[in-house]
Amino acid sequence: METLHHFLNILAQPMGMIGMLGQLLFTCRFLAQWVVSEKKGESTVPVVFWYLSFGGGVLLLIYAIWRKDPVITVGQLVGLFVYARNLMLIHRRRPAVEANAPVSGN
Repeated sequence: METLHHFLNILAQPMGMIGMLGQLLFTCRFLAQWVVSEKKGESTVPVVFWYLSFGGGVLLLIYAIWRKDPVITVGQLVGLFVYARNLMLIHRRRPAVEANAPVSGN
C-alpha cells in the first residue's frame, strides 16, 4: 500500500505527468508499428514510429533529469541520437524520392 501511495504522489505532480505522457508516447510507437505491419502483411517501421520515439524520449529525458536518474538519462540521450538520426535520414531521402516520382494528373 505504501508503494502505491508513493506512485500516486509522483503521478500527481506535473513532472510525473510529463513522465507518464512520455511513456505513453513511447508505448504508442509499438502499437503504430504493429498496426502498419499488420496492414502491409510484413514487418515495417513507419515514420510515425520515429516521431513517437523522439517525442517520448524527450519527455522521458526531462523526467529522468528531474528524478536525477543517471541510468535513464544516459539511455534516453543515446536513444534520442538514434531517433533524430533516423528522422534526418528519412527527410534527406524524401526530396530525392519525390523529385524522381512520375507526374500524374495531366
